[in-house]
Amino acid sequence: MDRSELIAQIPGLRRYARALTGNAWAADDLVQDTLERACSKWRLWTAGSDLRAWLFTLMHNLFMNQRRSAARQLQAGPAVDVDELAGMLAAPDAGQDQALDLQRCLLRLPEDQRAVLLLVSLEDMSYGQVARVVGVPLGTVMSRLSRARSRLRELMEKPAQFQAATGSAGNVSALRRLP
Repeated sequence: MDRSELIAQIPGLRRYARALTGNAWAADDLVQDTLERACSKWRLWTAGSDLRAWLFTLMHNLFMNQRRSAARQLQAGPAVDVDELAGMLAAPDAGQDQALDLQRCLLRLPEDQRAVLLLVSLEDMSYGQVARVVGVPLGTVMSRLSRARSRLRELMEKPAQFQAATGSAGNVSALRRLP
């Protein structure tokens, strides 16, 4: 494995990790873990194959393992449905960065749908590459992408529809679409 090829993939890995985790520190940790795993398992990478897809596969698997581990640790605690708390999740004030609206909606998507959506739209991967990264059939990638786009559209429009129907959003400001 050529070191420069690996280094060239870091910005994409950081973008994807940040979008997956929603937290800069957790994203940096995930990228670090991915690079450590890649260096320790470099013999498993087939020279001439798609290094980018292999690295994203490592990252995706690490993230899912971390989520499963965290879920096992929290099994004793109460489960919270984000949709039930939607009214309590206030959008940022108009003066704040509106990108937070989109990020908050992305984080409300199921992990499998969010991963596919981010790999296709943010990382510009083909459906075939995404299928290899997440380890599912091509049809499943297309289905998850379709459901993710629909749900994201619904999440972005729902508070605005609520405000229009009631005349005000009460204590919840509407999510705004980014241009």
